[in-house]
Amino acid sequence: LTTVREDTAASLEEMWSEPQGIRSWLSTVDHKRIGMRYLITALVFFVAGGIEALVIRAQLAGPNLHVVSPEFYNQLFTMHGVTMMFLFATPILSGFGNYFVPLMIGARDMAFPRLNAFGYWVFLAAGIFLYSAFLTGHAPDVGWFNNAPLSSAKYSVGINDDFYALGLVFIAISSTGGAINFLVTILKMRAPGMSINRIPIFVWGELAMSFAIVFATPTLTVACVLLELERRFGFHFFDAAAGGDPLLWQHLFWVFGHPIVYIVFLPALGMVSAMIPTFVRRRMVGYIWIVLAEMSTALLGFGVWVHHMFTTGLPQVALGFISLTSFMISIPSGVQILAWVATLIAGRPKLKVPMLFVLGFIMVFVIGGLSG
Repeated sequence: LTTVREDTAASLEEMWSEPQGIRSWLSTVDHKRIGMRYLITALVFFVAGGIEALVIRAQLAGPNLHVVSPEFYNQLFTMHGVTMMFLFATPILSGFGNYFVPLMIGARDMAFPRLNAFGYWVFLAAGIFLYSAFLTGHAPDVGWFNNAPLSSAKYSVGINDDFYALGLVFIAISSTGGAINFLVTILKMRAPGMSINRIPIFVWGELAMSFAIVFATPTLTVACVLLELERRFGFHFFDAAAGGDPLLWQHLFWVFGHPIVYIVFLPALGMVSAMIPTFVRRRMVGYIWIVLAEMSTALLGFGVWVHHMFTTGLPQVALGFISLTSFMISIPSGVQILAWVATLIAGRPKLKVPMLFVLGFIMVFVIGGLSG
């Protein structure tokens, strides 16, 4: 029996091994290596976004400074937002998910390993493409929200917003493919005996994030495709003078733009819910309630996009419903805070550095929620 097991282990090791050298680096489909690539690449973009923020703050440090030109300031302002939202916040959480989700659910890899690798390379290429706009002197310059009609060819004459539209289309392709991969992996590849009510809370956070991406990102893709068709092929989707509607861009963008808040937020809540039991040395209080809170947050996040558009002249009845939903979405967040505090009280906390960060997060979260 020992001989058979050793032979089997050796054959499996040979079957699953990857080639050495540059070929392995380029062609790997190992979820752990891809996860580390997401993390490292996102941190590189984070540094780039931080440098842009420093230059912006240097320009704003006093009146009538000339650190950068007005045109370049607009480019820095836009690329800082694009970088932090699309090239850092979402990919770094995908990196954590890629690394840990298969390990936590007992799967050997993601459901679609090649799609996983494809998603990373498309994300990297899209980020390089967006930053290559600086080499031409025509980086995106209308803000990360890119509102029409300012983003139309009439008001943004150069190729600045073409970089924005095309770059975000490919980022959306990467995100959507990755989200589908997470959904299938979590729902279909759990180890035998891991029922749906035994999934770790961090995995629930990644599941909620993936659900939100699948339904939110296509609207951004459509918006960017329509914008590019209008800019380069004579269409008039956002041109009021030709029968279009500038508010169409805002609706399409914010139907994506608000759920992305929860796309980057839900896995972070899952991390907190995974760390607290470790450092208080007891199981999490209210596991089912936390899971329901995470999933309901992802769902309610699709009903609040108009609160970015309160001054656009929409009907008051619609604004009332959106305001109500904006209040309601604080309820699941409060449920999770109560569960965390109850776990802290019921356990014996060890105030190590990760736990101090968690306590700081809870305090900032409560202050931010109440002030909002």
